[in-house]
Amino acid sequence: MSFESAIRAQALSLGFDACRFTTADAAPGQGEGLRAWLDAGSQGDMDWMAETADRRAAPKALWPEAKSLVLLGLNYGPARNPLDALAKKDAGAISVYARHRDYHDIIKGRLKQLAAFMIKRGGGGEVKVFVDTAPVMEKPLAQKAGLGWQGKHTNLVSREFGSWLFLGAIFTTLDLAPDPAEGGHCGSCRACLDACPTEAFIGPSRIDARRCVSYLTIELKGPIPREFRAAIGNRIYGCDDCLAVCPWNKFAEASREAKLVARADLDSPPLAQLARLDDPGFRALFSGSPIKRIGRARFLRNVLIAIGNSGDAALAAEAERLLCDAEPLLRGAAVWALARLDPKRLAAMQDKYAAESDESVRGEWAKETHLLKI
Repeated sequence: MSFESAIRAQALSLGFDACRFTTADAAPGQGEGLRAWLDAGSQGDMDWMAETADRRAAPKALWPEAKSLVLLGLNYGPARNPLDALAKKDAGAISVYARHRDYHDIIKGRLKQLAAFMIKRGGGGEVKVFVDTAPVMEKPLAQKAGLGWQGKHTNLVSREFGSWLFLGAIFTTLDLAPDPAEGGHCGSCRACLDACPTEAFIGPSRIDARRCVSYLTIELKGPIPREFRAAIGNRIYGCDDCLAVCPWNKFAEASREAKLVARADLDSPPLAQLARLDDPGFRALFSGSPIKRIGRARFLRNVLIAIGNSGDAALAAEAERLLCDAEPLLRGAAVWALARLDPKRLAAMQDKYAAESDESVRGEWAKETHLLKI
């Protein structure tokens, strides 16, 4: 058995679903495209992308000694269509990748095990492992390694797994025979582009993160711009629309990884329950989940947007209660939500408007003055 075959067999035994190899000088030209994207400001608040742009541009810029790259894929395909959750207006829709244990924790440990195997079997060498936490452009590198291709939604698409692959990478000083790159197979299809609720795609394979629901509900620290709130619907953490509509998903299968099975309490959780989370409750509910990293304020901001979009008058009480929250981000979102559900109720609360000291929250109240008679 060749060294590459042994690595691939070990990767599959560790639970990975795909393993391919490429050289460390792969993905030429990616730096120019990244720089143009950054120069346009498409990264929004994600300042770290600009700060690490030089190292992100090419593997050798990150680690000059690297010779080969091992790209790993772990299938996280859902058991049913994630878009079904969008019809449950009184419940939150959470992106498939966040309905279970944090994939970083699952993948990183296995990458370390595979890296140790490579060093032992290869008789030496050095390795570094990466899983979405370092300046590595995993998707174009995965295409160079033959794992799939970057679709028009900018994410990786696989013949076998559709749009549902978590990616990890091992950089090494060992020499490994590269696999052939994968070409694109999207053809004239534009299902993913047309599915985006906030029209975040500038064109095929070009996305303005500032309009993307995943960015708005996860990375954005401040209030969600009003122009996108209605389109967000009940998406309270991330968005799967462009992934879910990909025709290549007809070949995808549900993940075989037990740790990636959706938690029952994160599958369309009721908005009323989520709106009542205090900080300890938030931390307890999302322990071990990637959702925990955005904190209670950003998460409940998203919940309030979903409440405002629910059309459920019974949820107005939850929005009213959060008008008094200590977090200005929540008070502002609560104003918008209550104005959507019960404008007369909001109009009767002139005392809260008068007592509000935060300028951003006062701005939310001011924008609703046509409802408030102030």
